[in-house]
Amino acid sequence: MHLAQLHLHFFKNYERSDLEFVAGINCFVGPNGSGKTNLLDAIHYLCLTKSGFGFTDSQSIAHQSQFFTLQAEVEGNTAFSLLKCIQEQGKRKLFYQDGRLLERLGEHVGALPVVLIAPDDADMVKGPEENRRKFFDNTLCQLDPVYLKRLSRYQHLLKQRNALLKTMQAKGRFQADFLAPYDSQLIPEAIWIAEQRQQFLMDFEPLLQAQYQAITAGQEHLQLQYESQARDPEQFEKMFREAAYQDYLAKRSTVGVHKDNFHLYLDGHPIRKFGSQGQVKSAAIALKLAQFLALKARVGFPPILLLDDIFDKLDDKRIQFLLRLVAQNEFGQLFLTDARPERSKKMLASLQTSIRVFPVEKGRVLAAEDIGQVPPSE
Repeated sequence: MHLAQLHLHFFKNYERSDLEFVAGINCFVGPNGSGKTNLLDAIHYLCLTKSGFGFTDSQSIAHQSQFFTLQAEVEGNTAFSLLKCIQEQGKRKLFYQDGRLLERLGEHVGALPVVLIAPDDADMVKGPEENRRKFFDNTLCQLDPVYLKRLSRYQHLLKQRNALLKTMQAKGRFQADFLAPYDSQLIPEAIWIAEQRQQFLMDFEPLLQAQYQAITAGQEHLQLQYESQARDPEQFEKMFREAAYQDYLAKRSTVGVHKDNFHLYLDGHPIRKFGSQGQVKSAAIALKLAQFLALKARVGFPPILLLDDIFDKLDDKRIQFLLRLVAQNEFGQLFLTDARPERSKKMLASLQTSIRVFPVEKGRVLAAEDIGQVPPSE
């Protein structure tokens, strides 16, 4: 499976652009600020229906425009061959598969799996617990549409409950019976989500450990520990209901799977506190490669891999590790960005795969160049 073509219209700094891709490596090169990462984000939109870099839909509409459209042609073993996303200012985002409008965006999530390796991935390891929850939820949502549906339901109910708590606080009156309808729905959803996260980690942790040891030549052992208030259903229900008055004072729900944490340890020590910059980068790459392998095992083909600015942000050791995997055909279609064209060409040209380089200049994609050595099978 691979993206064959991409068409952008009023997306970020692109007025219009039409690109044809190869099934191997597609490299966007050009000065910082030219729009290379925006092309990766357009692909991420078409895979997961949203930005991979934290932009809102309205922020992705080109300046002084009222809408953006993204369209891609897909070749290979998918249930569709044409994707289209339309976002008008102030309106609901529309997503189409082969011309069929999807009633829910979640219907598409997981159909075209994607993994993004970006400069801020270290924040997953060193940053707040929310970053790690987001990473694992992103993975599980691509793996299981039921998980996406129930997580969305939990988040919707939680938002409503928190709004009610704020209203109570504003009126200065606590009414536990008003919370009961939300509690009765939130508790089973939280318990189910915690069970799914725990089950997933049983398969994910060995993948993570293997990738980290491969990056570090087996010198260190990376462990993953899941912490959740909902792992004991009976205790959790009691804790959730008893926290009602504290929630009223805090104006938010203080108990639930939205408080879960995923801890990373290096040889028994928290990597957040004691990990070096190199160890943190290795752990971040290992997390993303383990995500890639988990998605590949689930769908039966390699996810699209997006690599943003890795040549500048990673050291030679970790870059060579990733390129070695590329050379061994561990990945399928790959998209990367680099501010230095000659460096990219030098590093990629010897690889036995199709390679296309796209020069980017101020929101314009110039004539592409094919390099590398294409194997006979292609």
